[in-house]
Amino acid sequence: MNSANPMSTPPNATEKGAGKGMVTFFERLIFRNRPLVLLFFLVVSIFLGYKALSLRPDASFNRMIPTGHEYVQNYLRWEEMLAPQSNVLRVIVENESGYVFNAEYMETLREVTDAIFYLPGVDRGNLKSLWTPNALWTEVTNEGLRGGRIIPDGYDGSEQSLEQVRINSQRANMIGTFVANDMTSTIIRVPLTDVNPDTGEPLDYGQFTQLFEEQIRDRFNDQGVTIRVVGFAQIIGDLIAASADIALFFAVTVVLISVLLLLYCRCWRSTAVTVFTCILTVICQLGLLTYLDFGLDPYSILVPFLIFAIGISHAVQNINLMISEMSKGSTSLEASRATFRALFVPGSSALIADGVGFATLMVIDIGVIQQLAITASLGVFVALFTKMFLLPVLMSYVGVSKAGLAQQKKRNQSSWPTFRRISSLVKPKFAIPTLAIGVVLLGLGYYESRDLKIGDLDPGAPEFHAQARYNQDNAYILDHYTASTDVYQAIFTTPPEQCSQFAAGDLVLQFQEQMREIDGVEAVYSLYDRMKFKIMSVNKGNPKWAELNRNQYIMNDARTGAPAELVDRNCSIAPVTLYLADHKADTLERVTVAVESFARQFNTDDFKILLLAGNAGIQAATNEVIEYSEKLMLILVFAIVGAMVWMEFRSLKIAFALMAPLYLSTVLAEAVMANLGLGVKIATLPVIALGVGIGVDYGIYLYSRMDGFLQQGHRFQQAFFEALKTTGTAVAFTGATLAIGVATWIASTLKFQADMGLLLVLLFVWNMLGAILLMPPLASLLVGRKYGR
Repeated sequence: MNSANPMSTPPNATEKGAGKGMVTFFERLIFRNRPLVLLFFLVVSIFLGYKALSLRPDASFNRMIPTGHEYVQNYLRWEEMLAPQSNVLRVIVENESGYVFNAEYMETLREVTDAIFYLPGVDRGNLKSLWTPNALWTEVTNEGLRGGRIIPDGYDGSEQSLEQVRINSQRANMIGTFVANDMTSTIIRVPLTDVNPDTGEPLDYGQFTQLFEEQIRDRFNDQGVTIRVVGFAQIIGDLIAASADIALFFAVTVVLISVLLLLYCRCWRSTAVTVFTCILTVICQLGLLTYLDFGLDPYSILVPFLIFAIGISHAVQNINLMISEMSKGSTSLEASRATFRALFVPGSSALIADGVGFATLMVIDIGVIQQLAITASLGVFVALFTKMFLLPVLMSYVGVSKAGLAQQKKRNQSSWPTFRRISSLVKPKFAIPTLAIGVVLLGLGYYESRDLKIGDLDPGAPEFHAQARYNQDNAYILDHYTASTDVYQAIFTTPPEQCSQFAAGDLVLQFQEQMREIDGVEAVYSLYDRMKFKIMSVNKGNPKWAELNRNQYIMNDARTGAPAELVDRNCSIAPVTLYLADHKADTLERVTVAVESFARQFNTDDFKILLLAGNAGIQAATNEVIEYSEKLMLILVFAIVGAMVWMEFRSLKIAFALMAPLYLSTVLAEAVMANLGLGVKIATLPVIALGVGIGVDYGIYLYSRMDGFLQQGHRFQQAFFEALKTTGTAVAFTGATLAIGVATWIASTLKFQADMGLLLVLLFVWNMLGAILLMPPLASLLVGRKYGR
């Protein structure tokens, strides 16, 4: 065995030729100009830190949907007509005293309706409650049709007027839709525009919901009513409102990691510089977002912590090697330069792999995920500079304390019995069984992940726990109203002025009958239901006439007066609305398959049923995009990160050895998701890509260190053992520390943060264990014979 000092800095095989020249160039550049480097980072940090102060939460309905999807393009084409069923709030005004048809409650309902009407961003023309002019009733009498507004012109709050309002509500079939079945509450339907008409800028959902809280909830909850709200804007608003809790968990995690880092290195100076550099990375990342006119989407709000985690992962390697060098007598400057030479290539490669891995999320045609990809990639770009250039310079000034050096001296004197046992895993007699265990785990992961679903698996908003206010409001609607909040719309199109043809109506009625047979569809309604009612009405209410008529004049008359939500002005678009039991993934898939099957069978050049709109319909399109993109994203992230690893070590075998444990971690994470009932959706899809990006760091650093010892002439097992004593301890510490820090998220009041925390804990631990326990045995079987095991 080679007798070289096992703690000496091993040369890296990649630092030859052009690579060595690049390292030498940057080393001379930053260490000969340390004051200028610090001045540069100071100026940039002040500028970006100032910009970060103006960062605001940013959310958009259109960024939450896959705008490139064929079905969503149908929705966007007729958005003005379909939006009232898609980006809509349902405001429930519950009478705490019970019965709603009393003068005091009706006056409060009128005030609530008026207050909502003037909120910026409300689509006032489509706002609907018992008090709005578009709330109309009709009935059949001996003289023909009669109708009017739900609230009659002569309404005065008397018992007689209130009874008339109740009767009008029944005539308009609003019981179960706008009036609770038990008549203890009513609904105000509040469609929203994606642009604030007062400013011309995108609607700020955080500001809108805060204004709603102040002017509606806080104001009227003291007037004998309880205000409940469901809808996309409220979900986003509640997520933004919870950002303070997210920030608190971030702070707790930072403090916890700092304490663990201090216990590990026993040097407060190194700890302070490391944590400072990581926090500065996050601040500069946020500043860059603002500079590029980006906001921080609620679903991206956890990305800054991931960037902090990446920074810690790389900084620990820096501290570990720095302490090792100074324990041999090097000055802080000499140790810092040696650390820079040893870590620049593997560290830069790992960070670039991280950034490229995050960038693969751009293939998912959903704006919020693409923005997350940009946010994460920007963070890695900043980390590349702060970790590779700023941290070494700062460490060259502060060095390592005596306590830190004493701790390292104890480690040097240790016989490392645990690492000696682990290093024996690279022997064939242990490597093969170890890899067999990995294969078994892979098989179990595949088996358990077979039930992994795309989309939401629970009613309400899965971003929140079941006891959260939003989900309680949603449960109230399900308990007290017949009409579902999960609306799925198909779009029936005809040539202009042809929607009232008998053949058109007959096709839609056939479609409706088939849809009613689908499990999960509670009700179906369209223009042609109203036309049937009107034809019956003009024929003395005889139910025998409740059918479409082949006489075109009768059909044209039946269409007259239909509300804008049922047909457009040109009589060429007639939405068909399906009210679903829920928006679970299975329900949406069944309905989508049924609609697509009918369309393929019966669509003609003139009459077509297109998908889709409504909040549930758009969710179905989102699920389709995620289902397709998940596989593509995983293929790309593994292919691109694998290619980066190959470029680092110039060996396909080593690239495979580093990537295989990451793939196992991914499969196991999907198995856990399937068993815990977590669907693949906007909130969980990026976690796997982020986990792969962070996890590859462990393998790159560890094998890079092993590779250096192999170039010195060590056998494979000895090289692994020496690498474990330095880089291996840092990898184990980093994985365990990040897992412990993120574990605090599981206690979050936000379910999606708790879910992400659990998945990240598993990925951090599994990736760390894979790098230490699986990668070296696999590499030994693939290339170990070349060096001698």
